[in-house]
Amino acid sequence: MYMGGDGIFALLTLLPIIIYLVAIGFSIYFVIKVIKFMNRKLKLDQERNEKLDELMKTLNQNERD
Repeated sequence: MYMGGDGIFALLTLLPIIIYLVAIGFSIYFVIKVIKFMNRKLKLDQERNEKLDELMKTLNQNERD
């Protein structure tokens, strides 16, 4: 007897599980990337705000003189 078709059916039964694991893996990867991006953006925004504060202080000091 030839049982070559059994392997295909076994693969087809595992296919939804594999797709589910790939989707979960991609979701975790995406969330990690978004968190890293947001942390980097917050740091750059804080630095920009500090520079703007220094610039405003300098401009205010120059107006007084």
